[in-house]
Amino acid sequence: MKLVILGGGGFRVPLVFSAVLAARHRVPITEVVLHDADAARLSVMHRVLTAQAERLAPDGGARSDGARGLGQAPGPGVRVHATTDLDEAVTGADVVFAAIRVGGTRGRVLDEQVALQRGLLGQETIGPGGLAYALRTLPMMDHIAARIAELAPQAWTINFTNPAGLITEAMRTHLGERVVGICDTPIGLVRRVARVLGVDPAAESVQVDYLGLNHLGFLHGLHVDGVDRLPELLADDGLLGQIEEARTLGLDWVRARGAIPNEYLYYYDYAREATAAIRGAGQTRGEFLDAQQAAFYLEAARAEDPRALWVDTLAEREASYMAEARDADASRDDDDLQGGYHEVAVDLMAALLAGERHRMILDVANDGIVPTLADEAVIEVPCVVSEGTIRADVPPTPLALDELALVTAVKSADRGIICAARSGSRQRAWHAFAVHPLVDSAAVARDLVDAYIDAHPTIAAVLVEP
Repeated sequence: MKLVILGGGGFRVPLVFSAVLAARHRVPITEVVLHDADAARLSVMHRVLTAQAERLAPDGGARSDGARGLGQAPGPGVRVHATTDLDEAVTGADVVFAAIRVGGTRGRVLDEQVALQRGLLGQETIGPGGLAYALRTLPMMDHIAARIAELAPQAWTINFTNPAGLITEAMRTHLGERVVGICDTPIGLVRRVARVLGVDPAAESVQVDYLGLNHLGFLHGLHVDGVDRLPELLADDGLLGQIEEARTLGLDWVRARGAIPNEYLYYYDYAREATAAIRGAGQTRGEFLDAQQAAFYLEAARAEDPRALWVDTLAEREASYMAEARDADASRDDDDLQGGYHEVAVDLMAALLAGERHRMILDVANDGIVPTLADEAVIEVPCVVSEGTIRADVPPTPLALDELALVTAVKSADRGIICAARSGSRQRAWHAFAVHPLVDSAAVARDLVDAYIDAHPTIAAVLVEP
């Protein structure tokens, strides 16, 4: 089977490859193709993955078979090939992992700064930054989805590209049900809650009551043999305090909500505090990653062992994740440093291609689950995946009125941005920014659009109509 990783020069690709190698007895992947527009970054990651594969090779030796592109290296039954040619990469693929970043980490810095300069949240996927990220990403993802549909119509596309729900929804225009979005944050939340309650989340007797959008969801319950165990967690400071999301948003506020929110709700519920913390830090998350990754790729290009350098850099990166949402002396739990989306992707791949059955939270079409949203709108919801099919479970608890208001407003902004990117309309983009809950003025929304056009040539090239 052929696995394609789009954005194959990205820093977190070795996590995905490690998970694929560990699961090769479950999913018979024989070829991994890395694709990236940046040949230098692609070359570095190809070397890192080659080192990973060779560490597991039976003879421990390096071999080469003269593949086209930037090179090919063997693993334990897995060939690794790198290419900058999209059509070459996706042709004949069985599964495609899409994780691209148009504009790189420098683009993220600009997304953050434009919002922060106007007193608004500057964050990668939430609020104005997320909408700007989507504007410059959507044309590329539309093109990619169309090429996959043409060259690998049988392939499953698993989308990590942020903003994941919005991008997945756009890709469905070309790929329909054969594209699904994933994120590890809701699954991580469920695992943490289950662990504290002593529950196996994979047991058939367990029902996960979760609903929302990507980076905007709520765990309303965890039912075991028909009994909701969440109330006992909410009532106990000792238990609730073990949940990262509850510590981040505050135990009392989580109780007031009556549900445990996805950690990204911090940016909605504490928008002022988050913005102040980011502005006061002296360096945004994007600036940190931009500097860190520039140094890594430069050093890795000439390092004898780029894999070892990557391991050290990853530890620094993960420890600083969402630092603005925690106290200065707080650190993430070991369980929260493990990433996880790569393992979710492998489980999903095993269920779609290799006959396994998994229950997981995915970004899929609404199809009436949230009545106020269009059927084709992408939501985040528990699903059962087996035998090459994905079936969404209708959660027992509908969104509360305040949750529904937030979800509806954000989805309106998301869909408006898709329309703006495809029509080139600055007016549609202005409206999308203005209706987002984290933009408090239509005048500021118009200023944001103008500023992002000035900051990003890629956005200027998209919004060419009045």
